[in-house]
Amino acid sequence: MKKLSLLTLTALVLTLSSCDAIAGIFKAGAYVGIIGVLLVIGIIWWIVSSFRGRG
Repeated sequence: MKKLSLLTLTALVLTLSSCDAIAGIFKAGAYVGIIGVLLVIGIIWWIVSSFRGRG
């Protein structure tokens, strides 16, 4: 798996300019961050609603 990631990273470095590569990394990071925050909010909402349903 690590070898595949290294191969992918090498291919990106050779085909993209440095600015495009950095922009792609930050864009992917932003999307992953947004999905993570939405997931955490959903889990918290589910926990709170489950406690309210018991009462």
